[in-house]
Amino acid sequence: MAERWTPDSWRSKPVLQVPSYPDAKALADVEAQLATFPPLVFAGEARNLKRSLARVAAGEAFLLQGGDCAESFAEHGADNIRDFFRVFLQMSVVLTFAGSQPVVKVGRIAGQFAKPRSSDIEKKGDVSLPSYRGDIINGIDFDEKSRIPDPMRQEMAYRQSAATLNLLRAFAQGGYASLENVHRWMLGFVADSPQSDRYEALANRITETMEFMRAVGISSESNYTLRETDFYTSHEALLLGYEEALTRVDSTSGDWYATSGHMIWIGDRTRQPDHAHIEYCRGIKNPLGLKCGPSLTPDGLIQLIDLLNPDNEPGRLTLINRFGFDKVGEHLPKLVRAVEREGRKVVWSCDPMHGNTITAAGYKTRPFDRILKEVQTFFEVHRAEGTHPGGIHVEMTGKNVTECTGGARAIRDEELQDRYHTHCDPRLNADQAIELAFLVSDLLKKDLQSPAKKAVNG
Repeated sequence: MAERWTPDSWRSKPVLQVPSYPDAKALADVEAQLATFPPLVFAGEARNLKRSLARVAAGEAFLLQGGDCAESFAEHGADNIRDFFRVFLQMSVVLTFAGSQPVVKVGRIAGQFAKPRSSDIEKKGDVSLPSYRGDIINGIDFDEKSRIPDPMRQEMAYRQSAATLNLLRAFAQGGYASLENVHRWMLGFVADSPQSDRYEALANRITETMEFMRAVGISSESNYTLRETDFYTSHEALLLGYEEALTRVDSTSGDWYATSGHMIWIGDRTRQPDHAHIEYCRGIKNPLGLKCGPSLTPDGLIQLIDLLNPDNEPGRLTLINRFGFDKVGEHLPKLVRAVEREGRKVVWSCDPMHGNTITAAGYKTRPFDRILKEVQTFFEVHRAEGTHPGGIHVEMTGKNVTECTGGARAIRDEELQDRYHTHCDPRLNADQAIELAFLVSDLLKKDLQSPAKKAVNG
C-alpha cells in the first residue's frame, strides 16, 4: 500500500540538491505568498500534453524538447524569447516533414532556473563560496553576498516565468508561428549554411508541398492549424518548496497538478526512490520526465517507473537518456529490454548534451560530433530493439553564441571565448540547433524505412 501523498509529504524524506537558507521564516513567508499567486499553467493544458506524449509512446509522434541550460534574470527579454522560439519552430518543421509525424514541442523555458551541482562549494584561489545553483536560488557573481540563497528570488522567477509564458502564448497563437513564416526562415538558414547542399533537398521538398497546398486553397489564412501551434513548457523540479507552493487541485478532476510548468522532470542526481524528489513527483498528475544516466540499473529503472507511473499510463513518463556518446551503446539496450520485458509504456528521449561535456581552452564545451554520435547510437539501439526513438532533449539558444565546438561553421576551441554567454552549461547556438534537426531528420527517415516500421505502417 503506497503511503498517503500530500503536496508537502516530500518534507519527511531525505532531500538532495536543495540549498540551506539562512532565514527559515523569510523562506516560509515567500512560499506562503507564492501559494496565493495564480497558476502559471493549467491542468487541462498538462492533460493535452500527456495525450500528445501518449502518441509519442505509441510511435505515432516525436518529442522535441529543448531550451536554455538555466534561465537567467539578466538575459530575460522579448528578443531572446523570440529568437529561441523561432529556432525551435524551424527545428520542429524539419523533423515533422522528415518523420511524417506530428512533433510535440516542449521548451526548457519559463521555469528552468535551478541547477543541480556536483559540489556544494566553488573555490577560486583561496576563496571558497557556496556554488551557484541558478538565479532562483542565488547569484552567479563570485562574492559572498551574491552566493547566499535568497528566498525573494523565487518571486522574481515566478514573475519572469509568467511574462515569458505570456509572450510564448502570443507567438504560438497570434500568427508568428505560421508555417509560411517558419519555412521562409528555414530557407534563409539553408542559403547561408556552409553545407547548404546537404539540406537543400529537404527544403525543396517542403517548398513543393507548400506550393501544392496553396494551389488547392490550403493556406494559413484559410486554415488556423497552419498559423498556430501547441507549445508547452518544462523544467527540472529541483526546488521543491517552490513547486509545492504552485501545486494546486484541479477543480474538474480533484487531482493535484504542478502549475509551475506543463511537464517537470527529475534529474539524474535526485532520482533516489526513497527521497524527496520522487516523493513529490509521484503525487502530481503532470507528465513527468526522468533523467537516466550510466549509474541507473535496469531493476532500478523499473522500480522508479512503478513509483512514478503505477497505472502504466501512456504519456505520463518520459525517460530522458543521458549517457555520453561512448556509453550509450553499453547502457541503453539493457534499459530498453527491461522496460519492454515488463510491458511498461514510456517515451524514450535522448539527451545528448549532459554526457558529452569536456573542457577545452579553459571552457566547458560539448563537441558537436559527440552530440550527433550519441543521437545516432540512440536511434541504432531502438532500431535493433524494435522500439520507438521518441525524441531529443537539447540545451540550445536562439543566439549566435560560441559554447559548443564543431558544426557546419566549425567553431574551434580558441573561438569559445568570443561569445561564451551561458550561466551554466554550454548550449548549441541557433545554427547548430537547426543543423542537428536536419541530421536527426535523416535518422527519422531511415527509421521510417526500417522493416519493423514498414510492417506497422503497411
